[in-house]
Amino acid sequence: MSAGQTQRLETTVETLSVLARTDTGLQYRKMALESPPTLASELTSLPAMSWKRFARDLHDGRIEQICILSDVERMKSEAEELKQLVTEGADALSAKSKKERFNEQSWASLKSSLLYEVLREYKDVLPDDIPAELPQDKGVQHEIDLVPGTKYCVTRQWPLPREQVKAIDDFFESRRKAGQVRESKSPRSAPTFCVKKAQGGWRIVHAYNKRNDATVPAQTPIPETM
Repeated sequence: MSAGQTQRLETTVETLSVLARTDTGLQYRKMALESPPTLASELTSLPAMSWKRFARDLHDGRIEQICILSDVERMKSEAEELKQLVTEGADALSAKSKKERFNEQSWASLKSSLLYEVLREYKDVLPDDIPAELPQDKGVQHEIDLVPGTKYCVTRQWPLPREQVKAIDDFFESRRKAGQVRESKSPRSAPTFCVKKAQGGWRIVHAYNKRNDATVPAQTPIPETM
């Protein structure tokens, strides 16, 4: 046997640094890989495995680890392109005013939609501006069914930052002047707080956790069939 043949028969072992999943999370560790393919022709000549078998072996634990071979330069290039797209998208969004984004969702922009006629029929449901008056009484009252025996759902209001208190007071004062709300002496109560909107301002939120827990889920009856 020649020296060249002896060299080809020797087992090549390469030590790789891999990211492995452990009980404490993802950690880098060393792994010895015997006879790893080094050429593109060797990679493409590896035996193929069907997706069904791959998923089955992975589920059964016969596959302990998956190594993804990637072109480092290509990965860096794609990462830079993705970063640039995300940055440009964020800059474009922040540059748009609330009015500009609202105009993009105007009635004129919806004319090509298949739902345009239906939306126009119920346009009073979502008016452009909040009306300073009570809506027309359509004879439909919303009711919430509570679990029998439920007592008053009471949760004390927790302290809020001053700016949230002002936002809540201003909102309800404007609704009071419009005749849409009135002072309540109900024994039931739920905390109110604010969530910051992405483009500024506050979104008012009511924490109805206790009442939701005591609410009977709405059921959709199944019609009788003959």
